[in-house]
Parts: sequence; structure tokens; C-alpha cells
Amino acid sequence: MRKIQMVDLKGQYSGIKDIVNPDIQEIIDNASFINGPKVHEFQKNLETYLNVKHVIPCANGTDALQIAMMGLGLKPGDEVITADFTFAATVEVIALLQLTPVLVDVNPDDFNISIEAIKNAITPKTKAIVPVHLFGQPANMEAIMALAEAHNLYVIEDNAQAIGANFTFSNGQKAKAGTIGHVASTSFFPSKNLGCYGDGGAIFTNNDELAHTIRGIVNHGMYERYHHDVVGVNSRLDSIQAAVLNAKLPHLDSYNKARQTAAAKYDTAFKNHPNIETPYRKSASCAGNCDTCDCHVFHQYTLKLNGVNRDGLVAFLNENNIPCGVYYPIPLHKQKAYQDARYNEADFPVTNDLVQRVISLPMHTELDDEQINFITSKVLEYING
Repeated sequence: MRKIQMVDLKGQYSGIKDIVNPDIQEIIDNASFINGPKVHEFQKNLETYLNVKHVIPCANGTDALQIAMMGLGLKPGDEVITADFTFAATVEVIALLQLTPVLVDVNPDDFNISIEAIKNAITPKTKAIVPVHLFGQPANMEAIMALAEAHNLYVIEDNAQAIGANFTFSNGQKAKAGTIGHVASTSFFPSKNLGCYGDGGAIFTNNDELAHTIRGIVNHGMYERYHHDVVGVNSRLDSIQAAVLNAKLPHLDSYNKARQTAAAKYDTAFKNHPNIETPYRKSASCAGNCDTCDCHVFHQYTLKLNGVNRDGLVAFLNENNIPCGVYYPIPLHKQKAYQDARYNEADFPVTNDLVQRVISLPMHTELDDEQINFITSKVLEYING
């Protein structure tokens, strides 16, 4: 059996190296390292794939979130609502811009931001909502956009984990995650579903004026060299990373399908086990059926354990050379950097429960049946005693 990895980037590379290698060599030969032709080619190709008017590449996913907020003109003290159960990048950019983060609870099934919690958190100071499409499944964007319209709020999608996933509206219409809100950000960190070989990110929007503003912000506020029209930052996707992403983009749907297939096999192994809750899919037709699944692209395959010593299971898997992850062990509202007297523990029952019970198993495009069978057998061996 091949070594089990949480993410197998080397295996994935073997399938695209005949494209990646010569493209990287061409960039080196031409010395077109910053804003070269490959960056513009990738930008156009991603716009087509997502069916979005504007993709603005940048240096990483955290920058993408920050730049999106800067582009909207949010001011210090403005309140921004986001999920408590997610990675810190989402809230740190809010704090860096001297905005006021308002953390709220998530749903117990899909782990995405709770619509009721958003409703309860809106005040006259609220200016934006940042839904995080956690683990690869979009948040309820139809309800979020309705709330935003009713309260005149911006919606900034954090799409770092769900690129390629579809959201299906109640009328049956579909849209790619990251194309529904006023603006969205994504990360191309190597372990993402669409990842480069370093850091990278992008901002998406259908708003022409906002796109123009953001294009200036990512490049020191310049639209013309040495003319600084807006306050900007230095955040550009380099050409080598764009070449890698451009090689991977035509395979993104098949990469996501491979993840969905692996998830379905995990589901089958754990089906109806009283101590294991497998990942929820919004669409009933998706659950366990990778042929029809398009609502969840499984950046992570995350179980919810019932009556199981989660930390003991982590140790047991590691002893058997099976990597796993706990995403996330500490709620943001309990992190030292983001503690605030405004928060009441009673407002976070779901998040406080999830951090004690979730565990993520290996998930990537190269998982094979032998590996999945070994992983699931060891999980069950520990739980069944």
C-alpha cells in the first residue's frame, strides 16, 4: 500500500508535469515573473470556468479577503458578521482593517454560518456578512443574499475551501460558489482543491466598478505607473504559480469528482454507525451518490463523533501511520486575539460542541480503495473496541 497522506500533491503532480514543467521553464527563459502572460491567461480561463465577469489574482487567500473589504470601502468600527467555526484568516483581516468582527454560531449539520444567528446579530452598525463555504459546501447563499438585500449589507464570500462547488437556488438555478455575493475571495494554497506550488489567491466579482478599484488596490493603488489613485497593497500572483493553476484548472471538475467518489466510499464504510455522523449534503440526491453530487467538493472529509474519545482516535490513527486533522480545535471567540466581552457562551452551542467532536480524514484526488479500506477499518477498529 502506498503511504497515506492527508494531501498527496506529488501524486497529483505526476499527471500534469508534462504541462507544468515546460510552462515554468518558459517563464524562467522569458523572465516574465510578475504579471506575465500566464497570469492573464489563467485569469481569463478562471472567469470562463466560474462564469464571473472579473477575476483579480493576488498573492494569497488572506490578502484576497482583506482587499475585498478594502474595495468595498468599509470603515473602522463597521460591523462584519462571520462564522465562529472557521480558520482565523477570516476574522483577522476584519480586525486588521479596524472593523468590528461579530462572530456567530454555525449549523450543526453542514457547519456553515447559521441564518438565524446572522439575523440576531444584525445591528445598525452592520455593514457586511462573510459566509465561509466550509470544508467544500456552500453556505445558504439564497437566504444570506435575501438578508443582505433587506438590510442593505455587502456579502463577501470566503470561498477558500469550495472552488468548483455549485449552489442550487430554490428555483433550480445553479451558480458556482464565489459568484453569488457582491465579491468573493479564494486561496490557491497548495492543499486547496485548486492549489498552486506556493501562495496564491484571487478575488471574484461581477461589479465592474468594484473590480476596477480592486485592480488598483492589489498593485499599490496604481492604474498608471507611479500614479497612486487609491491606498493599495503589494499583492500579486506570480507567473509560475499562475502556470501551475492554469495546468490544473481544466482538471478541477475531475479532481472534485475524485474527492466526491472517495467521500462516497467513506460514507459507505461508516453508514448507520451509531457513533459516527458522516458529512451532510444539502441536496438529498448527493448523499452517497458521487454521480450526481455537485454541492460539496470535499476540501475536507469531516466526521462528527458521538461518544468517542476524539483525541484517543487521533493518537490511534497516527500510531497506524494515518494522518488526520482537527479543524478546528478552538472556536475563534475563545482565541486570545479575538476574545471580547460582547460574546456570550450561550450563543455558541453548536461551535462549542463541534470543536470537541470533529475529525477530518485524508482527502485528496489520489486516494485509492486500498488506502480508504485501511483508513476506515482502523477508525472502526478503534471505535468498536
